[in-house]
Order: sequence, then C-alpha cells, then structure tokens
Amino acid sequence: MIEQVLLFFRLASSTHPRIHASTHYLLALMLLLCLAVSPLKAAQDTPGPDISEKPVLAAVKTGTDYLIGPGDLLDISVWRDETLTKTVAVLPDGKISFPLVGQLVAAGKTIAQIKQEIEEKLTPYIPEPVLSVEVKQVNSMEVYVIGRVNFTGQNRFMLNKYVNVLQALSMAGGLNPFAKRNSIKIFRQEGGKTKVFDFRYDEVANGIRLEQNIQLKPGDVVMVP
Repeated sequence: MIEQVLLFFRLASSTHPRIHASTHYLLALMLLLCLAVSPLKAAQDTPGPDISEKPVLAAVKTGTDYLIGPGDLLDISVWRDETLTKTVAVLPDGKISFPLVGQLVAAGKTIAQIKQEIEEKLTPYIPEPVLSVEVKQVNSMEVYVIGRVNFTGQNRFMLNKYVNVLQALSMAGGLNPFAKRNSIKIFRQEGGKTKVFDFRYDEVANGIRLEQNIQLKPGDVVMVP
C-alpha cells in the first residue's frame, strides 16, 4: 500500500509539474495514514495469549504443625496400589476409615502423626509401604465472633489459615460504638475444659501487651460484650 502511494505521488509530480499544493498535502496525508494503519493491522494479526485454559488451582498448603479437624478432606495413597488410594473425610467424631486399617482417630493429630499410624497398621499386609497423606481441603478451621460487632448477621467464619484476635474482629466488621472494647474474651475448649483469655482492645491497638493478640484455634469463640 505504501509503495503504491509513493508511486502515485512520483507519477503525479512528473506528469503535472505545476500540480496544486493542496494535492501534495492530500498525498502526504494519505501516506501518513498508511503508515499508521500498517502497525495496527500487524498487531491485530498477531495471535494473543490463549485465555481459554482454566487456571490451575493450587493445592492446600498446611504447616507441619497443622492439626487435622472434623470436616477436613485427606488424600491418602499407597504407592502403586490404586485400591489403597482414597480421599477420606474426617467425621464429626474425629475418625476416618481406610482399607486394611479400619477406623482411627485423626482429629487433633498432625499429618506426620496420622501418616505414621497408618503405616504401622498397613505393615502386616504391605511390608515397608510408601504412604502419602495430604490435606486436600480444610473445613475445620472455623472461629466464632459474637456480640457487639458490625457484622451481626454472621458470627461463624471459615478460614484457610490461622488468624489472631484482631484479624477475627476485622472479619466481623470491627467493633460497634457500644462495644466494651477492653472487656473482650476468647473462649477455647481444650481437654474437656474451657479456657478464657482476656483481650483489651485499646492496649493491643496501642502496641501494649501484644501477647493478648493470641492466634486463634479452630472452635474458638471471641465474645465482644
């Protein structure tokens, strides 16, 4: 296209030496338009990235100290044995069921602990089993925030990581104007007993006694009077 315009321009100038200046201007304008359109067309012809592929979801990452809880999904597999490859759910009573092993308590244990226990129970049937245990989905990480917070319609929060008291209060929309900021309490069930932790909001907010801002555990209840 550009070569054709240049050729036309030369022919016009040679055959009509007294061609009007406006015609020269028009020809120059056509040349500039061709130069501008060419890169745009090249960009349109260049294939863009393929966005039709679905993103790959990352596997759940849990720390070595993560304690399995009711509702969690576990991927358990024995190398080169499809019959011993299963996704099992931790039942409300904390137990799981696996072939050749039967039922065993998983809640309250780490991945390493449950892996060792399954290996010991499989050894009579499979010498030196190569076992893999992973958390496929975390469903037991839930905390409760009740009382004078801004999100009064929701007091149960499902988590995929540990949070502290300030983070939990933030998820609940923060304290409402009538909350007793320095009388907040955290209730935790451990060993059949209830532990109570005090939390004075103003102190923590001002960087004082930050040890009050404890990391919450599954089932903890934050009460804002």
